[in-house]
Amino acid sequence: MLKLFLSSAVKMFFYMLMRPMWLLLLVSVSLMSLVYVNGTITNLPVAIVDQDHTTTSRSLIRSLNTSSKIDVLTYENSLQAYDDINNRKLFAVFTIPRDFEKRLLNGEDVTIPAYGDASSRLANGLIQVDIRGIYQQILTEYNTRVMRNSGFSDPQINIILSPIKGQTMPLYNAGISFAAITFPGLLVMLLQHTFLIATTRTNLTLHSLPQGKPPKIVIFGSLCGLIPIWLFLSLVLFGLWPWVLGYRQLASIPAILVMTFPLLLGVLGLSKLLTECLHRTEMIYLTLAFLTTPVFYLSGTIWPLDAMPLWVQTVSRMLPSTWATNMIAGVNQMGLDLSDNLFNIFMILFLGAIYGSLGFFIAALREGKIRGYIRKIKKFMHSNNQKIDNKPSIN
Repeated sequence: MLKLFLSSAVKMFFYMLMRPMWLLLLVSVSLMSLVYVNGTITNLPVAIVDQDHTTTSRSLIRSLNTSSKIDVLTYENSLQAYDDINNRKLFAVFTIPRDFEKRLLNGEDVTIPAYGDASSRLANGLIQVDIRGIYQQILTEYNTRVMRNSGFSDPQINIILSPIKGQTMPLYNAGISFAAITFPGLLVMLLQHTFLIATTRTNLTLHSLPQGKPPKIVIFGSLCGLIPIWLFLSLVLFGLWPWVLGYRQLASIPAILVMTFPLLLGVLGLSKLLTECLHRTEMIYLTLAFLTTPVFYLSGTIWPLDAMPLWVQTVSRMLPSTWATNMIAGVNQMGLDLSDNLFNIFMILFLGAIYGSLGFFIAALREGKIRGYIRKIKKFMHSNNQKIDNKPSIN
């Protein structure tokens, strides 16, 4: 039996290598990454209209030039800058008002008018973070200078300006953009979706062979022959590709394999259930193609699970990809250990076992085995009752 399992697994593995349609997953990820080729994350054109022309305004412009995400373009008047932003040549326009330095030194409120292209949430978010940080840095420097000139010591200035010492901790997939937050969840969806299609199609094909359905050990071996290919894909998706795009990547190769292997086993169980429910090959593409986006939104990547309604949370936690996204993002982006994700691994395997058991139950019900078992049980109970009734009583 072991020889039959290994031979079917090896045969399916080399069959997939000879027809590498699975490489389309890498092509899809490559096409999605083309948006970064032009440096849209690191070279965001921003117009600065300096109406003050003082040391402080020039210092602010120099600080903006040091940002890795903003490309500062100086304009003489706001009208030309507004015209360029309407023509999509700029992402934002900032106007440094007159008497900016004077008001700042006098402790008066200073407002910097900003006009941004709200159609690009990603660019606007990055620009706002940089502008706010740089402006706060300049304001702190001037407050420090004013307080030092007034006779305050450095410890007193630190207590007044920073009464609470904050500590920055790496959170969920800390990266360079909003895309870095959604990236692990998107890759998990792609890996689950492609493997689910491949395993379900393999199941249906083996169940509809002209010579009849092969033994179960052959089917199981053929499905296991797909696992090494998708393990290789997981190394590319979760190891190589984040490094190529400059995202934070902390997990080692063995850790990636340890995280991906339970996910593939869970998807195997889910594919068994889908095989018995769909029962036709064309139904795979008519159903699974429309389920990927809802599953992606339910995974907790776009919207926190705790903010969803309770019944939506229940549906989300019934999907292996939800637990896999939480696990892979935690290890690869947050720096958690695999020991911190044992519950995620357990839930993935548990769901896979539940779905696989339901699939076998539906198959047995369709083949009439369940009715046969019920008849045998009834017959056994009936024979036992007859023995009890025929047993002589002792008076």
